[in-house]
Amino acid sequence: MSNPNLSAFIWSVADLLRGDYKQSEYGKVILPFTVLRRLDCVLAKTKKAVLAEKAKREKSGLNLEPFLLKASGQSFFNTSPLDLKSLMGDQQHLGENLRAYVQGFSAPVRDTFERFELHTQIDRLQKANLLYLVTEKFAGIDLHPEVVSNAEMGLVFEELIRKFAELSNETAGEHFTPREVIRLMVNLLFIEDDEALAKPGVVRSLYDPTAGTGGMLSVAGEHLAQINPGARLVMYGQELNPESYAICKADMLIKGQDIANIVFGNTLSADGLTGKKFDYMLSNPPFGVEWKKIEKEIRREAEEKGYDGRFGPGLPRVSDGSLLFLLHLVSKMQPASAGGSRFGIVLNGSPLFTGGAGSGESEIRRYMLENDLVEAIIGLPTDMFYNTGISTYVWIVSNKKPASRKGKVQLIDASGYFQKMRKSLGSKRKELSEEHIEEITRIFGDFKKLTKKGVPISRIFKNEDFGYRTITVERPLRDKKGKVVLAEKGKLKGRPQPDADLRDTENVPLTEDVQAYFEREVLPHAPDAWIDHEKTKVGYEIPFNRHFYVFKPPRPLAEIDAELKVVTDRTLGMIKGLSK
Repeated sequence: MSNPNLSAFIWSVADLLRGDYKQSEYGKVILPFTVLRRLDCVLAKTKKAVLAEKAKREKSGLNLEPFLLKASGQSFFNTSPLDLKSLMGDQQHLGENLRAYVQGFSAPVRDTFERFELHTQIDRLQKANLLYLVTEKFAGIDLHPEVVSNAEMGLVFEELIRKFAELSNETAGEHFTPREVIRLMVNLLFIEDDEALAKPGVVRSLYDPTAGTGGMLSVAGEHLAQINPGARLVMYGQELNPESYAICKADMLIKGQDIANIVFGNTLSADGLTGKKFDYMLSNPPFGVEWKKIEKEIRREAEEKGYDGRFGPGLPRVSDGSLLFLLHLVSKMQPASAGGSRFGIVLNGSPLFTGGAGSGESEIRRYMLENDLVEAIIGLPTDMFYNTGISTYVWIVSNKKPASRKGKVQLIDASGYFQKMRKSLGSKRKELSEEHIEEITRIFGDFKKLTKKGVPISRIFKNEDFGYRTITVERPLRDKKGKVVLAEKGKLKGRPQPDADLRDTENVPLTEDVQAYFEREVLPHAPDAWIDHEKTKVGYEIPFNRHFYVFKPPRPLAEIDAELKVVTDRTLGMIKGLSK
């Protein structure tokens, strides 16, 4: 059965829930039961061996866990003699037996189902006389690893959680990352390290602070396995949504990862992996979502720890916390002396330019660029994500840039690289083909200026090209007779008093001399003006679209007139024909 058909079949269970559950609540049943059936199938082969090992060891007084894990061949086990199919033989005690079966799992798995609040749903289904019907449906789905691979199961999880989010009317910023976007990010992340990653027995760490259902972690693991089957990627993550967290943990369990590395909670207000540093990181944080609820904790850390904490460079406005995740990831980078780190993060357009000189956003950009951390920014097509159609950008950040990239930033406009989907999925109407992913990856790897048919695709800039000084231009206050008013006290005593109504600002590129700019652009229009240097601020912005704008001159007026004459003559001819 194909992935779409499998997820559709699983979701068809929702038909049983109509009336007793709201649409937005379907996922509360379908998601944990899908995970339960998957784990049930994964453990089927070694079930007898685990039970035999338990019977053999339980009177010894020893810790049974190591023995049971070895017998199961997985990083988890279940000591109940029951499974989903055998449960169906005792309809009268199904609820009681199902709870006992879930309690038979090892502790990390039990925690997963507690996050799902499965026991609550068992009670509710039982009261609605639906428990047997739902359990029977899932017991009949074949989710054995030989039939549905880990990768395929990951896709099923992602599709189900997406449908659940759509029915719950999640906000635009809380979207799930399409697999092809993740593949692109993983390609960009690993391309410069392919040689190192190909070494036998290599071990690398990967972190996602907004792990969701674990999609980014899974795809990265699959990619590394293709490069080097002998390599090992140790995965870490943190997730706020209980259902997504539970699914991510279940997926990591199946993949043999240590699920102690997947933690629950708000990454920004309560970092669950304090002190940990990582080789690679990936993130698609919610953007356009305010952080007012955790403002107190964030500001306290910024004030008390400064640059020793995560938010030393600055704080963005409360209405959009996406740049906080950027700073969080920077704090998780290995020092360059220890091998350094690289990470990819999906952001909307706002972090590129929002906020003037001296603002929190500008100071964050300043920190990133002056410390030479931004390697590339790739503009993606619109309508790429399920719950939002806005423009998005992938930032590649590194503190181990190759020599050729040091002091430089590559901007790639990939907005034209897409194919339309035959059927839209929410707001997602476009997708990247494998050819598009390969082409964008190649453009990034080549690190060259590129133009196609007169349209720029790749541009290379120096870090300082994005910086500017905001200078304050003053003009003298004049009395009713037009005479300049001199200040009578203070530091301006004896000098022209500035007129606040005539005060203006100018943004001067860092690469340009301020005085030369002032003499060229200001003095010819305002000979009495001067610069208040004490008010000068340094700012940074990345006007992405401006750098890829191609001017199209208007057509000659004679050509337009000729077209209008043809249309006019045709219209007049039609009118004459009607009057005859």
